[in-house]
Amino acid sequence: MPPPSSGGIALAQMLTMFEQFKKPLWGSTAHLHLVAEIEKRVFADRSVYGGDPDFIDVPVKELVDPAYCKRRAAEVNQTARTDPSTIQAGTFAVAPPTVQKPRHETNHTTHFSIVDKHGMAVSNTTTLNDAYGSGIVVTGAGFLLNNEMDDFSAKPGARNMYGVTGGEANSIAPGKRMLSSMSPTFVFKPDGRLWLILGTPGGPTIFTSVFQVITNKIDYGMSIGEAVNAPRFHHQWPPSDDGDSIRVDQADGQRFDASTLKALESLGYTLKKSDGIGDVQAIEIDGRRAIGAPDRRNIGRAERE
Repeated sequence: MPPPSSGGIALAQMLTMFEQFKKPLWGSTAHLHLVAEIEKRVFADRSVYGGDPDFIDVPVKELVDPAYCKRRAAEVNQTARTDPSTIQAGTFAVAPPTVQKPRHETNHTTHFSIVDKHGMAVSNTTTLNDAYGSGIVVTGAGFLLNNEMDDFSAKPGARNMYGVTGGEANSIAPGKRMLSSMSPTFVFKPDGRLWLILGTPGGPTIFTSVFQVITNKIDYGMSIGEAVNAPRFHHQWPPSDDGDSIRVDQADGQRFDASTLKALESLGYTLKKSDGIGDVQAIEIDGRRAIGAPDRRNIGRAERE
């Protein structure tokens, strides 16, 4: 997903940074710590460089450049927690975007994934943002308007309802699209065949959830159903008011081992328990079969015509 969503850039950064390390045991303290350290740096980049490409020059090429991601990965200490207050956006030849482009036509969280018998596929994410959006129903049409204005930066460094900050690149302007985290995603086999179709709602947890499903499937060899329904976790930068916190699934059947969580606390993390992170709806294409994997965290289901 391209800007004004941060999802595609962030997902590419996370995957490239993750592959710089020897694969840790899934669900271990080392696994959660490594991904949390990666997420801190990706969210720091997002806060400075993300915005509407109709108004600012988003340095997509530079942010997803493997050499840049390797430099960011080299900052990670796999045995010690980095204080988020010491982490800043990365630097490269392109300066942080501040100059706005001329105004263009504007654009506008539910996710569904579809594939038909011909192999044509759709991964679609659409959002109201918060519950019931703005609370305004379009007269005679029966649908709600969203409250995506919250995804703008009200002012540099100010948190939105999800605790995410931004800078001038994502400031409010007439006709401008706000920065989101939506990440409808296709994954292809090396020979170019479509393999996975996936996405999720979840605010800033969207691309971290999609990342975990992809790595669960590719790096940890899970079935697509296992990859979707495995416990998930989330970290973002800057830290929340209660410290350097990691949100962790706590629903029945979706819990990390207690020893893993205790070890994370010993590293200095604050754990925030969640009844469910994301709601991934995924499809795997296996030969001529399409395998649907709905997320048991919510009401999604797999259907076949």
